[in-house]
Amino acid sequence: MAQEIEIEFKNLVTEEEFTRLTSHFHIKEEDFTSQDNHYFDTPDYQLKEKQSALRIREKKGVYTLTLKTPLNEDLLETHQSISKEQTDSLLQGGTFPKGEVADVLDSLSISHLSLHHFGTLSTRRAEIPYKDGLLVFDKSSYLQKEDCELEYEVKERKSGEVAFHELLEEHHIPQRKTENKIKRFYLEKLNQEKS
Repeated sequence: MAQEIEIEFKNLVTEEEFTRLTSHFHIKEEDFTSQDNHYFDTPDYQLKEKQSALRIREKKGVYTLTLKTPLNEDLLETHQSISKEQTDSLLQGGTFPKGEVADVLDSLSISHLSLHHFGTLSTRRAEIPYKDGLLVFDKSSYLQKEDCELEYEVKERKSGEVAFHELLEEHHIPQRKTENKIKRFYLEKLNQEKS
């Protein structure tokens, strides 16, 4: 089973802070790649209720189905490669592919039949090695909204957290409570439904 523990720290940044950071780290426009995250849940948001998320990431013609589930303070990611045809089928409400992700959904008592595509978030991303991790610069657009985010992916939580906070401090960027992308997507969708 393709699983990994995701340990990452994230902070929303302003457009000005984002530009300052990318300039400091010599990141150019051609360093960014595009990816689309297609999100799925049940009509009554059973995955959200279980602090979990299901997406297909489409990047450079490669399609990866990922289920994120809570694991202590981190997330356990279950990945499964799928084809463009399977992706297109899922986006149209077709049959859910057999495999690792379906098995974990079964263990969560979530029916594949009740899952539907509820939106897409597009991201322009640049990544560089930084200290003992990976520093990620994301500019995302979804539901007529845009935001900029700095992420730091690490293998070890304690030292990674220290390095990330030092980086923010060094660049005079305040720590901001930052939800992950799918939670920001959910919140924006709820806001739009209310208005």
